[in-house]
Amino acid sequence: MPEVPHYEHAAETTMQLDWVDLPVIDIAVAETEGREALALTVRKAMTDFGFFSVVNHGLTPEHTSRMFDIADVPFSQVDEVTKREYAADIKGTGSYEGYKLREYWHISGGVRDQIEHYNINRDITKREHPPALRPYLSEIEAFARFNHEKVLYTLLRLFARGMELPEDALVDLHKFDSQSETSVRFMKYYPRDETAEETTRSVWLKGHTESDIGTVTILWSQPVAALQILGRDDRWIWVRYVPNGLVINAGDALEFLSGGLYKATIHRVVQPPEDQRAKTRLGMFYFCFADDNVKLAPLLASPVLQRGGVKRRFADEDAPTMEEWRKGLTRSYGRSKLVKVGEKSRHEQEMVAGIVVRHFN
Repeated sequence: MPEVPHYEHAAETTMQLDWVDLPVIDIAVAETEGREALALTVRKAMTDFGFFSVVNHGLTPEHTSRMFDIADVPFSQVDEVTKREYAADIKGTGSYEGYKLREYWHISGGVRDQIEHYNINRDITKREHPPALRPYLSEIEAFARFNHEKVLYTLLRLFARGMELPEDALVDLHKFDSQSETSVRFMKYYPRDETAEETTRSVWLKGHTESDIGTVTILWSQPVAALQILGRDDRWIWVRYVPNGLVINAGDALEFLSGGLYKATIHRVVQPPEDQRAKTRLGMFYFCFADDNVKLAPLLASPVLQRGGVKRRFADEDAPTMEEWRKGLTRSYGRSKLVKVGEKSRHEQEMVAGIVVRHFN
């Protein structure tokens, strides 16, 4: 394998934070007779939190470390001029494929984001990539297939079992070779100055579900604490680092398909604790989308939905396709003028494809 510069993560924080006690799922159990019980555990995690951690996924710590090294290449080994050459036409195409450069999104009070990310469709041939990244494309392609076939498909089968549907009911909507925006995303957060922190109340990415447009987000856990979820008691609580683990959450499309059973949980990214504040935060994701032509209406054949009822965000006949939903959200996210809801409300909203989309600050 070609050599790659090593990215050194910050040490874990020693600060006492209000950590959420997320369920930890041993995904290897899905290949045993314990998968029925595991499906119920996953269903409870998704209905209680919308988030859970995964261990024993099958990638070694050494392999994960190398992938993080590769994840830093599009940021540390590519100059600014080349980054602009490979920037995504987000507004024009409704796609993040390529670079999302810093200061593209508005956070609040005139402060723009300090986040770069580079998206690579799991079909790595869809577009050209910066020269510095090309030696690693075969590894990125293998990483995408691992996420898709070993992690995503296992989770989708568990989700389907939790809805008492045929095991491949959701897998069949996420074919690896179909037209879809499912992508590997490398993402780097850079420290901000104190003025920006004060203006935004230390929020780096507003509370949202809608940047998770798809069905499932697979986050490869890294040690810089910054991710928070909104608890049922309306408090923001921190998501803990899991060495060589994954953090899984439902996206909007899965909430739609599951009739509200698997609810997309509001989450945000904030300034890290003091002992990690000067460090960059490198993220590695697999953002999963249903096939572009899938209509995001509830899977009403589910006995669980038939017994418990369906929570709809729109009439079934008005359900957007996956392509319509992702393009609408991608084009507007962080760019549209938001409307504040009430004088004392903590959230703003916009309309996308006839659906109310909320942003929490």
